[in-house]
Amino acid sequence: MPHKIIDMRCRPAFLHDFFGATPGNAAHAAARWLNRRVGTRGDDRHFEASLTQEGFLAEIERSRLAKAVVVGRHTPSQHLPNDTIHGIVQGHDKLLGIGAVDPALQGETLAVAEAERALRDLGLAGIDLEPGFAEPARYPDDPIYWPIYELASRHGVPVFLMSGPTTPDPRFNDLSPVAKVAHAFPQLPIVIYHGGWPRVHEAVGLAFRYENVFLVPDMYLFQPGTEVYVAAANSFLREQFLFGSSYPFRPIAQSIEDFLHLGFHGDVLDKVLHDNATRLFGLK
Repeated sequence: MPHKIIDMRCRPAFLHDFFGATPGNAAHAAARWLNRRVGTRGDDRHFEASLTQEGFLAEIERSRLAKAVVVGRHTPSQHLPNDTIHGIVQGHDKLLGIGAVDPALQGETLAVAEAERALRDLGLAGIDLEPGFAEPARYPDDPIYWPIYELASRHGVPVFLMSGPTTPDPRFNDLSPVAKVAHAFPQLPIVIYHGGWPRVHEAVGLAFRYENVFLVPDMYLFQPGTEVYVAAANSFLREQFLFGSSYPFRPIAQSIEDFLHLGFHGDVLDKVLHDNATRLFGLK
């Protein structure tokens, strides 16, 4: 029987030039290069299809996803407005949207108000923060983000933190400041996109200590460090590990196929592919 699957990280190409929205320009070529870099086996059809909403939805159906999570972003270099995310997911039962704010850019008051609007009025399912991309770069325990943590905790929704090798200054991928947040807000689910890669042991250790920390290694699960993630998910991390494809940088169907061959125990697969995300979002 096929597994039910929720893809925790999708951002179709049409969202922004960073994902390849404009064929023929340098950003499109760079996005295609990254597709090949992270293991698409030379087949770019999924990438070109993601240039339209119709192509994205077709990929979801073809991959037999239960749901796909479309992630917003707000940084000085890239803004995916919450209204845009809402417009993509509205009316589609298989899509969930994640909003985003940048308190350093917007100011604390406006960022909190926008996060409130994204959750209450737009019905988005969580808030994305990317402190390492702020100007100047910050750590997740910077006081400027605490009102957002308080708001998300009050609403009972997760906060998503992105860290990884694309962060301009790798020092700000240090995960130890997340421990302070996890300790201060024990009821707040904190989801770490890219799984903290390449700091794999540090990420796994953080999630071992704090049960409200979740890891989504997405496309970096297929890079060196795989065995550490899998071993953790097969033991103490089985309730805190989730699947994400990083679409369009990786085809959804191929990511699922590759995921199923990594060595996850049979009794763990349903949790990491579906059940943990269902619990995280409070889905029925």
